[in-house]
Amino acid sequence: MTPLQPLPTDLRRRVAELLVVRASGHLSDDQRRWPRWELDNANLRRLLADGVGGVILLGASAAELRLRTGQLQAWAGGRPLLLCADVEEGVGQRFEGASWLVPPLAVGRLHARDPRTAVEAAERYGRCTGREARAVGLNWVLGPVCDVNNNPANPVINVRAWGEDPATAGALAAAFCRGLQAEGVLGCAKHFPGHGDTAADSHLELPLLPHDRARLEAIELPPFRAAIKAGVAAVMTAHLLLPALDPERPATLSPAVLTQLLRGELGFGGLLVTDALVMEAITGRWGAGEAAVLALAAGADLVLMPADADQAIDAIVAAVETGRLSLERIEAARERRRRALATVAPPEATSVEAPLGPLSGGPEPADRQLALQLVRTGLERRGGRIGAAASATGGVNLVRVDTALVCPFLGATAPALTLPEAAGFRSCLLEGRSPTPWRVAGEDPASPLDLERLGPGPVLLQLFVRGNPFRGSAGGGGEPWAAAVSQLLAAGRLAGLAVYGSPYLWEALRPLLPPDLPAGWSPGQMPLAQAELLGALGLGGSDGTGGFTD
Repeated sequence: MTPLQPLPTDLRRRVAELLVVRASGHLSDDQRRWPRWELDNANLRRLLADGVGGVILLGASAAELRLRTGQLQAWAGGRPLLLCADVEEGVGQRFEGASWLVPPLAVGRLHARDPRTAVEAAERYGRCTGREARAVGLNWVLGPVCDVNNNPANPVINVRAWGEDPATAGALAAAFCRGLQAEGVLGCAKHFPGHGDTAADSHLELPLLPHDRARLEAIELPPFRAAIKAGVAAVMTAHLLLPALDPERPATLSPAVLTQLLRGELGFGGLLVTDALVMEAITGRWGAGEAAVLALAAGADLVLMPADADQAIDAIVAAVETGRLSLERIEAARERRRRALATVAPPEATSVEAPLGPLSGGPEPADRQLALQLVRTGLERRGGRIGAAASATGGVNLVRVDTALVCPFLGATAPALTLPEAAGFRSCLLEGRSPTPWRVAGEDPASPLDLERLGPGPVLLQLFVRGNPFRGSAGGGGEPWAAAVSQLLAAGRLAGLAVYGSPYLWEALRPLLPPDLPAGWSPGQMPLAQAELLGALGLGGSDGTGGFTD
């Protein structure tokens, strides 16, 4: 096929405008945390000068990010950029110095007890996120997650969801959108048409969602309808195969899903962005160029994180030149991008004394109070409090994390370490991928811990477990924590249990515990959540009464 009209001489720049590339929030190349995906400054500067229209950022402090976003705008020559981040739990989740809020599912569980308070909290959550995003120079938040986490085995959504049923997820996602976009920042409902009921992680493989259309209408689609009704600016696709809609291509590359369903039936007229095309669900089957062409042909407006930006641009240009993609398709996507950017508010004004505007002194008092209120509201506690007798002779603070290498919530001064250590417990870090202190596999399934190697004394068990991208499981990785808890109880050595993140692990372990054993769960994993939960269990400064539920 050949195009029916002359093509503009700046076609390559127009195409480049539709790409969103990945970069570090840090200023220096040496500070990149994920160099496999984050462009170095030379290539980033070149691509922005060539017309690339957006950047997704990760890592750095809030103060450094403000400098970085200004730098990127300068490299773009004054053209307006889409500057975004995955800050689903507040800007502080990714950028130090801003508010780090509880995962959305904590608000979803509050909704079951007090719907009105939960909706108000979700809107405040959105306002806080939008206000702080503007302060650091972001104009697009890649949230809310509109997936319904109705599958506890889901390895990638988990506590990122606003609800475990469609009504809750829809009401809270819509409230978050209203709050966020009232601050002049774009929102993005994801992952269409719904990633909640999968047992596979699309970062690692292509999940299959086998449900028929009636089931999609009942469970997966209502939260997206609610977000669209609330005026969400953008929708992100899911790398899922849904045979009921398209038996051949994943949603990201499917005209039946993006154009017919989302545009046609749901009536969404805003920006449509792919999930990251670098994810294995896509790269394992299509090259960087072909994936970008198929996504635009299916109805997407923006190509997020192609595996190779230059290949993607070349392939899209070639597709337009041969008539495989129409110039009208490119121009319609550019127009939606322009309209979206026209609605964003400019970054907060700054000065030498206040380089971050409203964030110069850290989060505003109201946002600090929101963060604390949400942590306390989400906590569950049972049993007594860890007393001095439990640690007087020395004990073990056994802390389980996925990996110590990327663990922003567990630095050297994290309450999960310092509070037990101040009470006499010695810390032992157990990584999800490490064998210590497990027995040899298969040796004794009922007694999986090697207590001799663990050392003597009472054990405070702290489990940081949640579904997360690239983990491949919903948390815990198949580790035998129920058997380990029973083993410690039988040995008379379990002093207390703290679970951070997944409610499903807590719900599995809670029935095993004696009623007087100090134990609790927090949806959040950040230092604030650690301090509040451990305080409730008798370690640290909390009085243990602030909004906890038994």
